[in-house]
Amino acid sequence: MNNISVVISVFSIERAKDVTACIESLKKQTVRPKEIIIVLDPNETLISYYKNQLDSSVKLVISDTFGLSAARNMGIKNCNSEFIAFIDDDAVADKNWLRNLINNFDNPLIIGVGGRIIPVWPNKNPTWFPEELYWIIGCSYKGLPVKKEPIRNPIGCNMAFRRSVFENVGFFSTDMGRVGNVLMGHDDTEFGIRATGKLVGTTIMYDPQAIVYHSVSSNRVNHTYVVRRAYSEGFSKACIANNNNNNKKSVNKKSHLSTEKSYLRTILSSTIHMLLRGNVKTAPLRCLTLWIATITVFLGYIAGSHNKR
Repeated sequence: MNNISVVISVFSIERAKDVTACIESLKKQTVRPKEIIIVLDPNETLISYYKNQLDSSVKLVISDTFGLSAARNMGIKNCNSEFIAFIDDDAVADKNWLRNLINNFDNPLIIGVGGRIIPVWPNKNPTWFPEELYWIIGCSYKGLPVKKEPIRNPIGCNMAFRRSVFENVGFFSTDMGRVGNVLMGHDDTEFGIRATGKLVGTTIMYDPQAIVYHSVSSNRVNHTYVVRRAYSEGFSKACIANNNNNNKKSVNKKSHLSTEKSYLRTILSSTIHMLLRGNVKTAPLRCLTLWIATITVFLGYIAGSHNKR
């Protein structure tokens, strides 16, 4: 047994089968977690259900308020390990997930690790949905590194941090995290920027060998969801940028949009490649979806820039 805990936040009974599959995948890890912690929203129906479903091998914790960030923070406060990993309740971990995550911490300057998130489609990957937009469904997207490399921030479905980072930097921002089905997010982005900005000289690593498989619900495989999620992406990133500008002493001033600038270059390159070499039937649809999402992100960013919250 290794000195790592895994935190799973749960807000809905509808994902009960997914939660069970997630827990089972953690019990089968080549490096077993010291503890598996399920954090529930403070919903009496939800609490009653899981109290009757979970065995003693899983620690059940009730969050003090609603929302993903609050749940993650409550999980951190209830962990008894040197390292803390996070996985979504609708994802399952590859058997070597924890082993590959924790191996990165041999380097004392690495404070966090993010891994690869592979989508599990309800039927099959829709032909109009380009890989560059997999972030919309919470998965690794084209533009991320293909080998171990430092990154600005991990994706929350598959990440781990040293416990000491939270002790030195604080917790995930509850202003940024998702609440229920509301698409506002990026507590993971904000935390990554804040952590490496404050802990100068440290790094967050991306390790594509640390794999989880993320279920894509059917309600996410449509253009309406793409537009809604893209708008919230831009809005959230603007809030992070505003926070960055208001806290210049505690964050890395250059980093809050560095990943997005690199991503735009990937989009331009991908568009040219798709149109010149892609399937003549599907390439135009994929390009159109890609640019609709990109423009919508920009519109969300403008709106978020004027948000005073």
